[in-house]
Amino acid sequence: MTTREQRIADFIAPFRVEPGKNVKLGKDFAPDFKGTVRSKKRGRKLLVQGTELLSEYQSRLYAQHTHGVLVVLQALDAGGKDGTIRHVMTGVNPQGVSVHSFKVPTNEELDHDYLWRYGLRLPARGEIGIFNRSHYEEVLVVRVHPELLDRQRLPAEAQKGLWSRRYREINEWERMLSDNGFKIVKLFLNLSREEQRIRFLRRIDLRDHNWKFSSADVREREYWDSYQQAFSRMLARTSTEWAPWYVIPADRKWYARIAAAAVIANALIDLDPRYPKVDKKARAALQEIKATLEKQAPKGAAADPFAASMPSG
Repeated sequence: MTTREQRIADFIAPFRVEPGKNVKLGKDFAPDFKGTVRSKKRGRKLLVQGTELLSEYQSRLYAQHTHGVLVVLQALDAGGKDGTIRHVMTGVNPQGVSVHSFKVPTNEELDHDYLWRYGLRLPARGEIGIFNRSHYEEVLVVRVHPELLDRQRLPAEAQKGLWSRRYREINEWERMLSDNGFKIVKLFLNLSREEQRIRFLRRIDLRDHNWKFSSADVREREYWDSYQQAFSRMLARTSTEWAPWYVIPADRKWYARIAAAAVIANALIDLDPRYPKVDKKARAALQEIKATLEKQAPKGAAADPFAASMPSG
């Protein structure tokens, strides 16, 4: 492991939810944590370095076409999911990245099992897929608002031990994906109640942010404690060795973006994708093609413009 890679691993270690550990969000993870990064200016430099690293590794991932990466983003309203995606994925090739947001399920989606619609949008090999909200809504929103289960039309026997079973099913689903070469990176943006209030006010005060505001978001604040409990249970029951959760301090947007970039970069470093090697036969064929192309050069033009631009001597 290089010095840079070790620094990244050390930086993200405080965010990792150890598998099997009970979690209490307010006690175990502070939304305003910023570790050793003391200034926003320093944070911006680190984010640039992080996005450059992501771009490099994403190119390798796309070229190798063996592994895929699924980034799961969960947060309360105003947690910064959209901004994290926008800033962290700056510079990566959009051809190899897909983002999916999951809203209220359609009638067609409700006619299938609860993981069906998420499976349809998984990344392919060589791609990074991002779930802006995810299959974890099924043990979060649905748990806080159990009346939503009525729409899923579950038979009576399927409602017994529902939440424990869903935690197990999600873990097994992610284990299957991991065993088949898909790295799962799970990020929970941990926002404080006060910071959420401030961000809601900002959305109201700034006209170009009004479109982001919904009265439903404020109504959901009434369930703050229930959501904190649901998140804590989710983190404790579904942080596994093959797909651990990382709780990202989200009160400072700039720090949350650095932390998210570091966790994703660490996952790609762990995969260590490489550009495919060209064997001797293929290389010889390339040289034959090159010779043919050089013969087609117009009179007076350099046969190999790259060679012509190289300094002599």
